Amino acid sequence: MVEAAAGRRSGTCRRRPSGGGELQRQQLLHQRLLAAHVAMATTAAGAPSGTGGRCLEDFADCLLGVLRALGLTSWAAARPPQGQPRPPPPRGAADARRLAAELRAVPGRIAGNGASAVASLYTLQGRKGVNQDAMVFWENFCSRDDTIFCGVFDGHGPYGHLVAKRVRDLLPIKLGADLGMDEDRETSTSNIKSNANQVGSQEHIDRGNTTISTGAEQNGEYPECFPALRTSFLKAFHVMDRDLKLHKNIDCFFSGTTAVAMIKQGHNLIIGNLGDSRAVLGTRNEINQLVAVQLTVDLKPNIPSEAQRIMQRKGRIFALPEEPEVARVWLPKYNSPGLAMARAFGDFCLKDHGVISMPDVSYHHITEKDEFVVLATDGVWDVLSNDEVVSIVSRATSQASAARFLVESAHRAWRNRFPTSKIDDCAVVCLFLNMDEETESSNPMANNSANSAEVTSNQPSATTQLNTGSSADIVTAMVTDGNEPFVVEAIAKPVTHAKDG
Repeated sequence: MVEAAAGRRSGTCRRRPSGGGELQRQQLLHQRLLAAHVAMATTAAGAPSGTGGRCLEDFADCLLGVLRALGLTSWAAARPPQGQPRPPPPRGAADARRLAAELRAVPGRIAGNGASAVASLYTLQGRKGVNQDAMVFWENFCSRDDTIFCGVFDGHGPYGHLVAKRVRDLLPIKLGADLGMDEDRETSTSNIKSNANQVGSQEHIDRGNTTISTGAEQNGEYPECFPALRTSFLKAFHVMDRDLKLHKNIDCFFSGTTAVAMIKQGHNLIIGNLGDSRAVLGTRNEINQLVAVQLTVDLKPNIPSEAQRIMQRKGRIFALPEEPEVARVWLPKYNSPGLAMARAFGDFCLKDHGVISMPDVSYHHITEKDEFVVLATDGVWDVLSNDEVVSIVSRATSQASAARFLVESAHRAWRNRFPTSKIDDCAVVCLFLNMDEETESSNPMANNSANSAEVTSNQPSATTQLNTGSSADIVTAMVTDGNEPFVVEAIAKPVTHAKDG
């Protein structure tokens, strides 16, 4: 009997394994014991020169997870370092609250339900427990008037909600830290430029009535800024994943999050994609009809290039009998954890078996025909097509209400299509393009709405005004905490597909 998947589900089948809290605790303990057994066997079998310390550390981490599951945290907290420098102490609750307060005070940043002159954000909890989705919009990113950052993050696993929120808060800071460095520096990006050319040579992919762009820019070559921006995305995602691995207050062994992070700089869109959340563009075609163009590829385990990497690292890919359309990633010898995506932050039980945190970075040049971009977690895409999403956003009574209108439409679609299934969490960011900058800057109501504070999903209509007099030096101050330089060792190949039919 195949064990129930511990990872997040995806696809159209909504049947979930049932069981109480004690059963889930026993399953988590069982998974930890299996992982500890694997690490012990690896250590006993002998590792290549220079990797023995890592094997011992992995075994110790697995054992630490078992002790946590048993509730023996006092001994675990006192575990001394094993030949490694002691990591810096984790942020306490007071530091976490201070960080959250400082971020809420940043002018132009929205991390909850709200709207600005150019964006609309909304999230709604499903029927599966705590809302594990997160989102963020940040105007005047890196203190640049022409730059916006926005992203959505879909957590999964026991602590997925904590992972998603931490990535939401820290990923833009880490990305901004690299973008804020000397812009005239020489970057050794020969491999990146070569790879960017490969991305640019890809054709668009037709899926039914929807065009999917895998990063190829149909209007010309990449701008000169793209290689450096792509490098910044790769570095920021790498540092973010390392931060999660070293974080002792969030157990990311069986928990993680997706990410679709986008920077709009002038007429340039740069998107970093990890997992199966999605970015879709609403644009006008030759006959002025509004159509959908998918800007990212859902990085599922059954994509050939993703499957090849996973199987080369001894990971296994198969679907459960009760959801045959959902391919999942499993450990080499055990039917666990069953992750329904090929790339993610966290999920360190599978990081040695092909699941990576390196984003697929794509580019799009904004034209006068482009109207808006929708970033959404898979709770939306599981029940609505790209064209339906674009149509729903275009029919919203106002741009400020567009995200809420879309999320509520997705919930209705869940109830109609899957009446016996639990509705998934949904999070949406709608970014509107080609706005009249003079109108925006002269509209005090719009400027004030950009300072909406983070609110809980239980109070979707509430907004709070932030203190716009806070210091802009906050980003620099937070970035310097544990952000060490590093070198990206490899560049992921762009995801490619053949045209259907």
